[in-house]
Amino acid sequence: MDSRGDREKSAGTKRRLRADARQNEDILLQAAKEVFVTSGVDAPVREIASRAGVGIATLYRRFPKRSDLILAVFRREVDACTEQAAVLAAAHPPGEALARWLKRFTGFLAAKKGLVAALHSGDPAYDALPAYFRSNFEPALASLLKAAAAHGDVRGDVEPGDLLRTIAYLSMAVSEPAGEAYLDRMLSLLVDGLKFGGAAAEGRRL
Repeated sequence: MDSRGDREKSAGTKRRLRADARQNEDILLQAAKEVFVTSGVDAPVREIASRAGVGIATLYRRFPKRSDLILAVFRREVDACTEQAAVLAAAHPPGEALARWLKRFTGFLAAKKGLVAALHSGDPAYDALPAYFRSNFEPALASLLKAAAAHGDVRGDVEPGDLLRTIAYLSMAVSEPAGEAYLDRMLSLLVDGLKFGGAAAEGRRL
């Protein structure tokens, strides 16, 4: 029989292997995201593997189909953006946390542009993504809006889904070379508009 020390060593080794596997997958997904943004989702798999520093066989073992890789990249980006809502809420006043997260969301949309062709291809592999998008982003934004409204920073009648769609439309309308600077200005105007009707703004008008 294995001694207790042997079992603990084996368990520790397995944990390290799982941690290494997660880290390697994260590196691979980050590389795929960067390649998709610059070269589109039809970029050669070899380019993604090279950027990640792994062999093509490693990529295919983890993601047998291109749609598997695209889905994983998309969900990773959604999860990372969603998690930032709580991080920002803990680190900043409500109104600032909201503005910062909306800026983060525009960054997500910029990365998503490289995935648009696949997401709208009609492939049933992507059918669940719109619901995944809404089920993560809407509650995160609702929490930020509620806190900001309670603090008097924004009006209290803003629907999270409406705001997300508005920013998405703005992002889609932006073209180079205007790019990020233009979108930043438009987002600032939108955030200023949210303040109209907020308790703090009304107080300053009295």
